[in-house]
Amino acid sequence: MTIAIIQHDIRWGDIEENLNHLTMMLDKQSGADLYVLAETFATGFMAQEPPSSSHLPPPSSPLSWLQAQAKEKDAAFAASIATDHNRLFFVRPDGSYDYYDKRHLFGYAGETDAYAPGNRRVVVAWRGVRFLLQVCYDLRFPVWSRNSSAVDADTPLSSRQDYDAAIYVANWPASRIDVWHTLLKARALENQCFVIGVNRVGSDPNCHYCGGSVVIDAYGKTIAACPDNEESIAKASLDMERLTAFRKKFPVLRDADHFSL
Repeated sequence: MTIAIIQHDIRWGDIEENLNHLTMMLDKQSGADLYVLAETFATGFMAQEPPSSSHLPPPSSPLSWLQAQAKEKDAAFAASIATDHNRLFFVRPDGSYDYYDKRHLFGYAGETDAYAPGNRRVVVAWRGVRFLLQVCYDLRFPVWSRNSSAVDADTPLSSRQDYDAAIYVANWPASRIDVWHTLLKARALENQCFVIGVNRVGSDPNCHYCGGSVVIDAYGKTIAACPDNEESIAKASLDMERLTAFRKKFPVLRDADHFSL
């Protein structure tokens, strides 16, 4: 499984320009099974004024663009779009998709006033890998991303881990970038999973963003990274055999606390 992380700038509220720009970036790339873009990739993070143009029907919407790119590249795409939710879409080459609505809205910036929170934890399977879908501020809340579906101590280990990789798409400000890096690594270590973190670069009217997009393995090691403050595409291969062997050899979650939400 090859992952491509797309670290890109976002022109504030200009859907057409952003889609054209990303098309040019992606035209130079091929060979990935999954492409991951930043949070609200087509508009920027408009917590207090979600753009009405993001509600346009196909073919004018960012979702239609994702579907066209997925078909062209025979790959899945993961990216969030501002609707009445901050919605992370996982789009397949045949045009079908799943979606996850951001559960933890960023009240500090007014996101709680502009969007409805999600209430579903979503895991999608793609080409032999199970992906947990998460958005930005979700990263601060480890219970929501706990890699376990066990209900009792007798549950087999294989059933305790219900995903293999967690995806976090973000508009995470440069002023808090150390927190971003620390929490991404923590989520990988505590859940024995790959973590895919994609953050934007550039500036909007409220914040500056330096990127820090990475893929981290279950040992906490960075296996792909984009340079800070640059638009870039980096790729990583997810070694599922190695992950499975590590989980079997060192079954951390067998000793985890049991809880339900």
